[in-house]
Amino acid sequence: MAKQVLLTDEGLRKLEAELEELKTVKRKEIADKIEVARSFGDLSENSEYDEAKNDQAIVEARIAELEAMLRNVKVLDEDELSTEMIHVGSKVKLYDREFEEEVEYQIVGSTEADPSKGRISDECPVGKGLLGHRVGESVEIEVPDGVVTFDVLEISK
Repeated sequence: MAKQVLLTDEGLRKLEAELEELKTVKRKEIADKIEVARSFGDLSENSEYDEAKNDQAIVEARIAELEAMLRNVKVLDEDELSTEMIHVGSKVKLYDREFEEEVEYQIVGSTEADPSKGRISDECPVGKGLLGHRVGESVEIEVPDGVVTFDVLEISK
């Protein structure tokens, strides 16, 4: 059985938009490139044709990947999310004891993770370590560099 993909509403919309873009715009662009490359003649020594076919393979693989994800998607219902405990979909404000600063994260499924935007996966060490904790608790999480300690300050949707 395929792994369930956890997404927020926003994440679902982004994946659907990417799939639509690939199926309509990118496929057409690549088909046009292949047609132009074919017009150059001998395909055995035609680098433009090889490149276009390679691009086509990449796009088709991504389309298949997105379709598989969307078949196994579970959208997080924000109305069902509790602010009592950290879970996938939670936005958390933490105090990082090592750096003596507040940090904010949203725990998301691995498909939507983007650490540069504060969106961390429920499968990464920090995300996994935070799950199930409540406001006021201290959490020690083992990471590749050692152990980090956070104080949970706030949980929101």
